[in-house]
Amino acid sequence: MKIKDAIHRLTIQDRKGQQVFTQADLRIVFREDSLKTLRAGLNRLTDAGILKRTGHGVFVNMLSTHSYIHTLESIASAMREGEYNYISLESALSEWGVISQIPMRLTVMTTGRKGEFHTPFGTIEFTHTSRSLADILEDIHHGDRPLRMAGKHKAFRDLKRVGRNLDLIDEEVLYEESQD
Repeated sequence: MKIKDAIHRLTIQDRKGQQVFTQADLRIVFREDSLKTLRAGLNRLTDAGILKRTGHGVFVNMLSTHSYIHTLESIASAMREGEYNYISLESALSEWGVISQIPMRLTVMTTGRKGEFHTPFGTIEFTHTSRSLADILEDIHHGDRPLRMAGKHKAFRDLKRVGRNLDLIDEEVLYEESQD
């Protein structure tokens, strides 16, 4: 894979709105390359600063023309591809204004494995849930972002269910009538 050709192909993907890739995604983008050639090419692209390796076979196109505002969510989605994932706990409660602090990590409920991952774009904390699909999809908000987000009441129930600190909760905001 030549750097110029790789940049052209990544630009095409960027125009389609994709800036985060799994290694499987890149195998499709560079489908004619053998696995050995692909790995060598990915190393060259990361050394050149074109791709940023975020760990666990996930890469970010650093030449992307898109905003990096939701890049961490895209990375989380790629890390738990094929699982149900949604923003909850402190991250969701902060966005809903139920806690005034801004968490230093993205907190995600997932049907996949739990874990904490430090990436160049921030920390992702996955918390496993074994809730039914119906429970997972209830009180979930779809927005113009890679991951869905729990409503404030669902995020609060998740926080209680996993035994997190409840001291930061503004109960007045939590229980006020709203259109969430």
